[in-house]
Parts: sequence; C-alpha cells; structure tokens
Amino acid sequence: MGNIIWLASYPKSGNTWMRILLTNYLRDGDEPADINALDTGPIASARHAFDENVGVEASDLTEEEIERYRPYVYEQMSAASDQTLYLKVHDAFTYTDAGYPLISKRATRGVLYLVRNPMDVAASFAHHSHCSVEKMVRAMGNERYSFVAKSDRLHNQLRQRLLTWSGHVSSWVDEQGIDVHVVRYEDMQANPEATFAQVIRFLGLDNDLARIRKAIDFSRFDRMQAQEQEKGFGEKMPKAESFFRKGQVGAWREQLTGDLIDQLVTDQGTVMKRFGYLSKEAKLVY
Repeated sequence: MGNIIWLASYPKSGNTWMRILLTNYLRDGDEPADINALDTGPIASARHAFDENVGVEASDLTEEEIERYRPYVYEQMSAASDQTLYLKVHDAFTYTDAGYPLISKRATRGVLYLVRNPMDVAASFAHHSHCSVEKMVRAMGNERYSFVAKSDRLHNQLRQRLLTWSGHVSSWVDEQGIDVHVVRYEDMQANPEATFAQVIRFLGLDNDLARIRKAIDFSRFDRMQAQEQEKGFGEKMPKAESFFRKGQVGAWREQLTGDLIDQLVTDQGTVMKRFGYLSKEAKLVY
C-alpha cells in the first residue's frame, strides 16, 4: 500500500473545497487556513514535480513519453514520504501506451472521488476556462478532451486526459484494485457535517465532531471568496474573473438553455442516473 490519497475529480467538482476542508481539519488552527498555502501536495499534473522526480525536463519529451514516466513519479513521491500525501488529480484513470496505470496503484493508499452534477460543472468550468457554455458542453461529451493540451506555450501543468464527463467518473469509481470513496458535491452542500465525517472516517483520521464543525466553518464559501478578493488565488485561470464564483447547487438553471440541457442528458444520462442527478423517468433532480 502506498502513501498517496488521491483527491480526484473532473474539474470544477469541489476538489479545491475538499482540500481546504482537509487543511483546516488537519491543522485544527485558531483561524482559517490560507487558501494559497494548503496542506496538500502539488497537483498530480504539476510540471515541477515531474521534472524534479524524473531528472529530465518534461519539455524535452513527447506526451506519450511523459505519461510513461508519470506512474514512477508517484511511486517515488510515495516512497519518499513517511506520512500520508493528499494529492489533487484531474486526470481520468487511464493507462499509458505501455499498459501501466497512469496513476500508480502501488503508490495509492486510497481515493476520494468528488462528483458534481454535470449541468453545474458545465456552467462553472466554462467560466473557469473563459469559454462559452456551448463549447464546454461539447468538450464534456468528447472522449478525446484534454485539459492543458495546447502547445502554444510552456504550461506549469502537464496534459490531463479527461475523457467525457461520464468516462472520467466511471474510470475512477469502477477501477479495480483501488479503494475509492465517492463524495457528491451536493451532499457536501446539503449536509456537510455528516458527509465530511464520512470522509474523515475513510481517511482513518480522528472522528472529532468539534474539529469537523470548525473545519467546515473555516471553509465556508464566503470565507474563501473573501480571501480570494483580499489576496488572490494562485489556481485561478488568468482570464477568469474569480475562482470562487457561486458554488451553488442548481445554478445551471440560470445559464443552460434547453438544447444544452438535452445534449448533456443525451451524453451523460446513464452516469447521471447512477449518481442521482437524473431520475429513472429522466427528470432532473438538482
């Protein structure tokens, strides 16, 4: 068993919120943690982590060569740590062209998989990427879609293959040989205490109710927004107005037209039903 707990999700599904919650819980401090200095490691696709562990700069390699090395990067990171590492990852659970899992199972202790209604994801991800919702809905239905895929400049992250939204979710939750705990964004919003307590138990941490409640209070959306307004947030895309924009459940109803809703249901309906976003009668739940 490795030392890495993966905080895995399709983009804009609550990953950053979970990292802030965990940091506030782990620190158990007297004030909210700085959102720009969290107690979680680099994102799995961080270029600097790759370069440091491989000894060869990713810029000198092809995308396929980079992916062949990435599993060993995580194995080295896991072996070098005597404590649990909490690492954010947006990649789908895919395999390299050599047939090895991109996210090494040997390095893995467990997975927290964050899932969110793709209707809300489409609206939030479009804002984050500074593109139209129409373009994002198409991207979420494209099995070849990748994040940070353009080669127009040297990005601080490596390419991340996302697949379709449904493909991303299924790739993690259905993968054999890893321990996965699924957290719905909507449950975190509706019942944060019970939902986060389940996360704490899954991670094997002390199930301290007072500490859980304090972490939740310190991680309130308005607190995160205030911090971003005061000192910025390093993970915000340059063209986006803000990272912590709304964080609401059901905000898609104000932004998605009927044809886009129909397209998302057509593309993602099976997995939406599986996770309670679409009823058996194909009615939208959230």
